[in-house]
Amino acid sequence: MQIGVVGLGRMGAGMAQRLAQAGVRVICYDQAANAREALAGIPQLECAESLAAMCARLDGERLILLMLPAGDAVEETIRELLPLLSAGDTIVDGGNSYYRDSMRRALALSQQGLRYIDAGVSGGIHGRDQGYCLMLGGTPKSIDIFEPIAKLLAPHAENGWLHCGPSGAGHFAKMVHNGIEYGMMQALAEGFALLEARKDLDIDVARLAETWRYGSVVRSWLLDLCAGILKDNETLAGVAPVVADSGEGRWTALESIELGVPAPVITLALMSRFSSQGRSDYERRLLAMMRARFGGHPVTAE
Repeated sequence: MQIGVVGLGRMGAGMAQRLAQAGVRVICYDQAANAREALAGIPQLECAESLAAMCARLDGERLILLMLPAGDAVEETIRELLPLLSAGDTIVDGGNSYYRDSMRRALALSQQGLRYIDAGVSGGIHGRDQGYCLMLGGTPKSIDIFEPIAKLLAPHAENGWLHCGPSGAGHFAKMVHNGIEYGMMQALAEGFALLEARKDLDIDVARLAETWRYGSVVRSWLLDLCAGILKDNETLAGVAPVVADSGEGRWTALESIELGVPAPVITLALMSRFSSQGRSDYERRLLAMMRARFGGHPVTAE
């Protein structure tokens, strides 16, 4: 079994290593030499110096996983790959691309005999060890080809991955997933901000977060992250209240408007992120730290 992986950021490098550890032959490429060098010496994992070299090292019908930022990077890489690929090869977009772009790409590539899978991936920086949740869109044949890889990337061969539907369905599912994530994070941050504000009640917020992890209705991985954050730095000192949005929340809110399906919690969470620029309050410090803990995103210091 073999696969090409393009893009060696946090997620791409983690997925490449997980597959290599499972015995898959992985040929990687990244424009940055230091990203390639960071993976040197890992058994079953090779790094090529160009897309052409990567494609040349893959045998038979090739399977290539793109772990790139949505937008121009994906478009340009697919354009560069086209003359290097042959009919029957499969491109898997594992980034957070807009689902309508994925539908368009799938149609265009199918007309050239190429298969395309839109793969929503969740798991952050912990996925390499714990496995990734995969939401897949594409034809049944394309998914059949990718299934052995999906089973190795997921937390369990039978759980944590799903063929959601036709092209676009995978990235649509991931878009909504991230919108839900926005709302859950916002609720946790607001709740802990309220607790912290009543200093007269002398509540140990870090210990309460730890207590909630066991048996409470709100127990979750995000709560686990909150508990760890508050244990390390209960006042969140040194963390600027600046929370970025990476696009999926905007797309989810826009989709709710187009469909006429109310999504007030997700939309308000998005608005809160918009308003966080330059402001200093407890809940947004916690949001920034949660993003850092689950996805390895940078935190802006004061």
